[in-house]
Amino acid sequence: MILIIRERATPTQMRQMVETLGVYIKLAVDVERGILAGGGELHADCEQVILVDGSQQANVWGADWYPFNQTVGYESLINIRPSANNRSMEVQSSELRAQINQIVQTLLGGVQWR
Repeated sequence: MILIIRERATPTQMRQMVETLGVYIKLAVDVERGILAGGGELHADCEQVILVDGSQQANVWGADWYPFNQTVGYESLINIRPSANNRSMEVQSSELRAQINQIVQTLLGGVQWR
């Protein structure tokens, strides 16, 4: 189930998002709006939901949330953007990675869901 998270996730929301893949959550993070969409089978699925919600493509980056060890992964096909000087699936800018991490940790970090 893909959910848009604008405020700290509830345990129910975390369970719903983890349900798709079992051990981690694929995300699309809007670094301008400070929100995320999570829970799809593909990052592109989450990206589509957040774009329909009003996010701008240039501000949306793919990431993963690993709730068991509370870490963020920065690798996704939607991150390949030569026009944004990101030629890899991994977010290459340390500044952008820090923004993504801060948003994800704020919205998902520490939520007890099991």
